[in-house]
Amino acid sequence: MTINSKYRQQLKAQAHSLKPIVTIGNHGLTEAVQLEIERALVDHELIKIRIQGNDRVLRRQMIDEICQTRQAELVQSIGHICAIYRKNPD
Repeated sequence: MTINSKYRQQLKAQAHSLKPIVTIGNHGLTEAVQLEIERALVDHELIKIRIQGNDRVLRRQMIDEICQTRQAELVQSIGHICAIYRKNPD
């Protein structure tokens, strides 16, 4: 799934007012966190995730893994917060 730049801009504007729904803590991307992300994407389509930790490369790897395993698209990533989107087929 890929989204065009105009739609990405609209999603960024929508995500601006959102609060992070899921927080990834020191234990990383556990199965429980993955299930919570899946539940949030089904319910909301556009979500924000807070990733704890100072390792920028590790944060980026987690974001890539989330997007790949959940068939989602990264909308924006700033610091410890990222916004991802997956269209709900219903």
